[in-house]
Amino acid sequence: MAEIRVVIADSDIQSRKSLKAILSQAGHVVVGEAEDSLAALKLVRTRQPDLVMLDAKMAVMDAEFPYIIEDDGLAPVILMTQGEQYRVNEAGDRHFAYIIKPIAEKSLLPIIDMVLKNYQKIRNLEQEVTKLKDTIETRKLVEKAKGILMESHKISEAEAFKRIQKQSMNKRVSMKSVAKAIILAHEI
Repeated sequence: MAEIRVVIADSDIQSRKSLKAILSQAGHVVVGEAEDSLAALKLVRTRQPDLVMLDAKMAVMDAEFPYIIEDDGLAPVILMTQGEQYRVNEAGDRHFAYIIKPIAEKSLLPIIDMVLKNYQKIRNLEQEVTKLKDTIETRKLVEKAKGILMESHKISEAEAFKRIQKQSMNKRVSMKSVAKAIILAHEI
């Protein structure tokens, strides 16, 4: 496992020291420590860690904190808990990995590996979904622009597509941009 940059957010200084020692021994770097969620969020935003280790009691007191980190795509989160009574409730499709304190190196390292791999898979899927949505939007716009060209110039669908494609290449802009311009010009 490569070096991982970690932010630890825990109000218990002994717990932070212990976790920092485990992470350092495993070859990882603790880039910040925080006693409360606000300080932790500032650290996460400025230090851009690969992972956030968050005390579950802190997540219960400020329930939005782990979701902000997740929604903004800042880093994956592992919740540290004393037991089930501090486990953060799962909301919808959101689940956080958690580990029970006291944390042992042999249980922490596989969890870190799993969380990082799952986080990367999720980010890759989100990027793919974004690309697919853009592709669908582009196709809809091109279809509409082709319709406009076919109606206004009395040309075939293939010819309308060729014109959009040629304009895209000549102007060095995307077909989506050309289609938008055709639609806008038609609406004026």
